[in-house]
Amino acid sequence: AMLATLGRVDILVNNAGAVWGAPAEDHPLEAWDKLVGLNLIGNFVMAQQAAKKAMIPARWGRIVNIASVAGLYASDPAVVRTVSYNATKHGVVGMTKQLAAEWGEHGITVNAICPGFFPSKMTHATLDTTGEMVRKATPTRRLGGPEDLKGLAVLLASDASRHITGQAIAVDGGAMLI
Repeated sequence: AMLATLGRVDILVNNAGAVWGAPAEDHPLEAWDKLVGLNLIGNFVMAQQAAKKAMIPARWGRIVNIASVAGLYASDPAVVRTVSYNATKHGVVGMTKQLAAEWGEHGITVNAICPGFFPSKMTHATLDTTGEMVRKATPTRRLGGPEDLKGLAVLLASDASRHITGQAIAVDGGAMLI
């Protein structure tokens, strides 16, 4: 539809995602399937179609996958128990690296932004109970806000990032440092 309407696709930001919280031993298989379908397969299909139908023929493109810091390390069970979310976001990071390796020769960069905790519909329940603990454990002593992802997204979508590919960049106020 985008190709029919616009004639080209230069930039894809894969931002769809969902989370499911449950202890791993009780995690429903249906929830696992839902998250794999949306967080991982959905991202792959969008990237595949944008690359195949638009970016490879144009020999230029920017793909920015929104992953999570939960795709870079395990989550503290005292904060969240989100095994399927973490697994799919680890998959998005791995997929980002592989697509960057395969499509770089076509002038396409593929990178992932890995947000930490940002107030949102998805994080509401977690932050209601552990938000203060998360904030205090973050070097900047704050959660992410509406302006904190824009600059990196613009950079990765622009030609200024032409030599940055396959990267998973945390935007978490330094929480991964400690």
